[in-house]
Amino acid sequence: MTGKPAARNNYILLVFDSCRYDSFTAARPKVMPKLGRVERRWSYASWTAPSHYNLLMGLMPHTNPRKTFASDAYARDFLKFNERLSAEGLEFKSFVPRLYLPVLLQKLGYRTHAMVSLPVLNPATVLNTGFDTYKLMHRHNDLRAMLRSMPFPEERPSFYLLNAGETHYPYALPDEPEDEWPKISGVHGVFKHLDEHVVGGKLPKRAPSFNQRKLDELRRRQIDAVSYLDTAVEELFDLVPRNTYITITSDHGELFGEDGFFGHGPIVHEKVLEVPFLEGKIR
Repeated sequence: MTGKPAARNNYILLVFDSCRYDSFTAARPKVMPKLGRVERRWSYASWTAPSHYNLLMGLMPHTNPRKTFASDAYARDFLKFNERLSAEGLEFKSFVPRLYLPVLLQKLGYRTHAMVSLPVLNPATVLNTGFDTYKLMHRHNDLRAMLRSMPFPEERPSFYLLNAGETHYPYALPDEPEDEWPKISGVHGVFKHLDEHVVGGKLPKRAPSFNQRKLDELRRRQIDAVSYLDTAVEELFDLVPRNTYITITSDHGELFGEDGFFGHGPIVHEKVLEVPFLEGKIR
């Protein structure tokens, strides 16, 4: 693309995988709220892949508005990209026909990049559309490794999708040895060896027995992961140019034994759809 880009801000969409709203607030992050107020919002989907597809359509977690037409809520969502990108005249029709944010950003002159932690988002999926680079990280829980791979060329604005896995089961930090990660019988193997269990037709014969003490420990680990990520985001703030707008949110929440559920996905529960949301510009 030649000529001056039609938007001026770099834009970063940082997704804390599986992080529920009250885990985020319980961590009392000090750095991230510098962007703006932490909001309680609702994901469009209850698991990783469809939620990221919605995010990349430009649909941020919603506020569950009442007494309004859904079409008006959608319109406000798309208009918000004028502020995020420091652009003018963007609206819903700007996203058509592809309805995909990275494609629109490329048309606006952006270099588009994705670094993801979860294999379900790998580069062979349909999500890898409109990206100049798209990488599945070697480790599922190392946001700082992503930060070390984020150039910001002055001649063109940059967009980064960052999917951070520290807040996903088993809620492990980069320096924690794998043999110290918590293991829930019947669950850990499904996460670690999904192909063997599902593709090979070897699903567990019976559901795991829930131990609420262990589930409470897992929620504590997710809260601790948010505290850790707050320090990593401080490094992100130091890294990015001043003309950078950042959105921090989650793709969905998590259940830690509430009403007999653990995890996310085929679950209808407010805690699996309730997510944190905050955004603002680095000044």
